[in-house]
Amino acid sequence: MNPTSYRILVMGASGCGKSHIGQQLAAAMNATFIDGDDYHPPANVAKMAGGTPLNDDDRQEWLEKLSSLFAHYQARNETAVIACSGLKRRYRDCLRKGDSALQILYLEGSAELLRERLATREGHFFKGDNMLASQLADLQPPGDDEAVSLSIALSPEEIVSRFTGTLNVRLPSPSS
Repeated sequence: MNPTSYRILVMGASGCGKSHIGQQLAAAMNATFIDGDDYHPPANVAKMAGGTPLNDDDRQEWLEKLSSLFAHYQARNETAVIACSGLKRRYRDCLRKGDSALQILYLEGSAELLRERLATREGHFFKGDNMLASQLADLQPPGDDEAVSLSIALSPEEIVSRFTGTLNVRLPSPSS
């Protein structure tokens, strides 16, 4: 039996398009979109803006808050999409505390493509090659048993279509 609602984590390293894909996915599913970056404590934002990568301790409070958001939407039986790096398995396990049936979309891409995308991004606190290198060093890519992995080389529309297909969600046809 398919659930009537989903809690979805859109994850990957910075520059993979988590926010953009998450927004499109939420719109397609008539769901709430939450950008996990908006929930970082000010100290985390300042640290990253200064070019210093976050460590596990820095991320713990943030992950717990996002987990509580998943729990909130699960309790209300509402679909919610949260964009969050979710780099390590234990981070994703923390997020799953909010909903054990959490669905995960992993946006994977090469370091070169991520770097290229970050170079063109303006107005974001995440800056510097060492920040991306740190995320890639921490990344524990989820296996097929944990997530649906899709290449960021695909169009956003294709990513959303393929992912929702794994959920057996029928999206409205685009109007001509």
